[in-house]
Amino acid sequence: MNHEEQKVEAMEQVEAQPVEPTDVDSEVTAEQARIAELEAQLEAAQQAAADERERAVRAVAEMENLRRRAAQDVEKAHKFALEKFAAELLPVLDNLERAIELADKENEALKPMIEGVELTLKSMQGGVAKFGLVALDPQNQPFDPNAHQAMSMIENAELAPNTVIAVMQKGYELNGRVIRPAMVMVSKAPA
Repeated sequence: MNHEEQKVEAMEQVEAQPVEPTDVDSEVTAEQARIAELEAQLEAAQQAAADERERAVRAVAEMENLRRRAAQDVEKAHKFALEKFAAELLPVLDNLERAIELADKENEALKPMIEGVELTLKSMQGGVAKFGLVALDPQNQPFDPNAHQAMSMIENAELAPNTVIAVMQKGYELNGRVIRPAMVMVSKAPA
């Protein structure tokens, strides 16, 4: 046999040998499994990153809420720090007003004292007004249970029902918050 014939015979033998498909299939299957594993890891990492991003956004929002709430608390503390002090001054204001109201204005000897009490009252009212203390005098206004305390009800055909007829004691509010309701008499429709 010559060299050419030997080559042809060797080629026929190689072609005659069956090719093992399992080797290629197992390699492909292993690679596909590795790809699937890597895809699963990628998806898990992406989900973890999204979760961390969401937690970070929530943490920032929570910190902003805490900062805003703290600022509001400080503002309220400043605004209403004088509430107890102002409440203690109310009887003094009431007594000065009563003294002026009941004073004998015809008595010449008392006029300087009455003027002094009036000036003291005006000075005190001006001082407390600078800090937001305002008197509530609801005469002839509709009754408001948030700012008034009804002491009695009187039939009155001239006024609409639930109108303040008389103020027995002024109320006061500090920066918009009622610290003492006005004690009032309220009208009601005739029976």
